Amino acid sequence: MADRSLFVRALWFLVVGWWVTPIVVNVAWLLNATIILLPLGIKLINLVPTVLTLAEPRSLDTPETARGQHSLVVRAVYFVFVGWWLSLAWANVANVFAVSIIGLPIALWMFNRLPYVTSLYRFHG
Repeated sequence: MADRSLFVRALWFLVVGWWVTPIVVNVAWLLNATIILLPLGIKLINLVPTVLTLAEPRSLDTPETARGQHSLVVRAVYFVFVGWWLSLAWANVANVFAVSIIGLPIALWMFNRLPYVTSLYRFHG
């Protein structure tokens, strides 16, 4: 998929992204609170930057993604005790920043780090 122009991404944010993103974040959090729907919730969290600004999704199946990751056990324990509630707070604070021009760069930075806050998942590339 080709990168979208800054104009298209800004227009998407102004018309759709700013109000759809909080919905996606909170639905993802509700899904993460279940065991059965957790994978879908994680997928939604990984799509938050795309929903907000049409940013290109990052590939999860490259060899670089495996390097430097915490073990699945560490990530699962972190998620159970910290990630599920911290990601909700983190994402909603980012939502507040996203509605102002001054806070938008902070919101984008926060949304791009949401997968790490949720489950210590590091994106590469």
